[in-house]
Amino acid sequence: MRITVLGGLGAWPTERQACSGFLVEHEGFRLLVDPGYATLQPLLARVPAAEVDAVYVSHGHPDHCADLQPLLRARVLADRNGPPLPVYAPAGSLERLLAIDEPGLIAGAYRLHEFAPGERFGVGPYTVDTWSLPHWLPNAGARFAARDAVFGYTGDTGPSPDLVALARDADLLIAEATYADVIPDRHAGNLSSALEVGRYAATARVRRLLLTHLWPGTDPQAAVAAARQAYGGPVDVAGPGVVVTVP
Repeated sequence: MRITVLGGLGAWPTERQACSGFLVEHEGFRLLVDPGYATLQPLLARVPAAEVDAVYVSHGHPDHCADLQPLLRARVLADRNGPPLPVYAPAGSLERLLAIDEPGLIAGAYRLHEFAPGERFGVGPYTVDTWSLPHWLPNAGARFAARDAVFGYTGDTGPSPDLVALARDADLLIAEATYADVIPDRHAGNLSSALEVGRYAATARVRRLLLTHLWPGTDPQAAVAAARQAYGGPVDVAGPGVVVTVP
């Protein structure tokens, strides 16, 4: 399994990096996880729009889904007879995003599979288990299990015991770590720190940890150091072009 980071910032993109977005390639299947702001360009530098096989969206905040809309445009305007793109997202989370274009333009470009966080379903080679994790909007953390590799993805979340089940013995955990250690009161309960993530990763016996959704301007090394206070395995920060191969 090959996972390419398209972007790893939270909230807004900068001149150097996009928001959350991951291209996951396994057994010839290309899964796009959370196409946030500014992820389309790095995606298209690696794979044509028509060759994305499915999209998974954790929740409806635009730093996790905004570039789904131009991806659909890129597919349908290049080939109006192309197959619809399967899109998996919590029910209602993409309603406003998919309605911003002229009526009917992208209607045939996607097939929306809405689910309630907590459900299990299949996507390509994966069995996907989801959990409802605490955030301002309904957020579906997920565990993607293939025949020979497993990775977990938190989306955005505050503290939750479900993170241990999501990540248990995973080859890789991609975890939101907006802050290195101290979470401001205004975000407490809805976002995570690298310090907390390291504790969950250690408890879950994760083989590798990838920190994502860092607030723009956060020192990546500070985030890594915070995670390593509890977690002794390999820790990286999701940066542009970072590639992780698992297992």
